[in-house]
Amino acid sequence: QAQLVESGGGSVRAGGSLRLSCRCTGVSSNAKYMAWFRQVPGKEREGVAILYWISGAQFYNDAVQDRFTISRSNDKNVLYLQMNSLKPEDAAMYYCAAGTVYKSGGPFSTGKYNYWGKGTQVTVFS
Repeated sequence: QAQLVESGGGSVRAGGSLRLSCRCTGVSSNAKYMAWFRQVPGKEREGVAILYWISGAQFYNDAVQDRFTISRSNDKNVLYLQMNSLKPEDAAMYYCAAGTVYKSGGPFSTGKYNYWGKGTQVTVFS
């Protein structure tokens, strides 16, 4: 059964770094794209970074461009999000998502993803 489990969240001072991990079980072999999303209470979930699983192409939210990097382990069982130069506005619950079927819509359209993790909390203090 497919499962995504995030880890690596925590509390960090502004300007610091964190690396999130998402262990993928039963999904990586069929994935078409995997992504990181984030959400704060009262706001919609927003896409942060996407990794197209076959080509390896990446796409980022403008707000994190040049600060965050999405990558995967060599065995393709772990998805990472390296977050540098963190800002207070980066604080959120971060979710890993996987899409195993090609669907229309932009890279951060939540409907493209049929598997979601439960999230890991990131807090950034100034």
